[in-house]
Amino acid sequence: MPKSKYFSPNEVSLHSTLEDFWVSYLGKVYDLTPLANEFKGDVLLKPIIEAAGKDISHWFDPKTKDILTHVDPLSGCTKYYTPRGRFVHVPPPCPRTDWANDFGRPWWRNTQYEVGVLSAKTRWIRIINTLTSQEQRLEVCSEETLEEILQRYLRYNSHAASYTWKHNRVNLDMSKTLTDNGIPDEDDEFYRGRMDRDLFTQSICLYFNDDLTEF
Repeated sequence: MPKSKYFSPNEVSLHSTLEDFWVSYLGKVYDLTPLANEFKGDVLLKPIIEAAGKDISHWFDPKTKDILTHVDPLSGCTKYYTPRGRFVHVPPPCPRTDWANDFGRPWWRNTQYEVGVLSAKTRWIRIINTLTSQEQRLEVCSEETLEEILQRYLRYNSHAASYTWKHNRVNLDMSKTLTDNGIPDEDDEFYRGRMDRDLFTQSICLYFNDDLTEF
């Protein structure tokens, strides 16, 4: 089974149109573009559209992973709690003959929309190319290995795999995370010390090898 791809909240926020429509909830990231296309023009899509690019974990019960419920004061029945208005696959408040309930799994339980995992913590690093003296700041997911960070960096240097990656002159293990390589996340310490983290961002130095790797 392939490893899940991690996304930062900022990356999710970039997908906020009907043509490119992502949300995150309960630690996962979902591409709801097919759902938006299927129900285009339907008023029941509106509450979901308003959440495009955002985290909607507060819509759900973390234990059941279902939409939050409440007891209707008028009927005394347990119903889905949708303060922003009823949305796609949520049953109507009263029995109706025109509501099709043969859709199978509701969209929030359908894993076909899942595209990855929402990072629990992101951090910034500086990548310095010692050959060209170019420096690039990257926001990365703390759960990512150096190999996955390299994939992010390829847009700035297509030959990134032809370099030896080092921190404090020590070769880094590309199969491990930053923390596992001895590069701690010091954001909390900077916050407590009221220090500007941008002035003390951890750096990785790239040293060019003889071979050129094409991607």
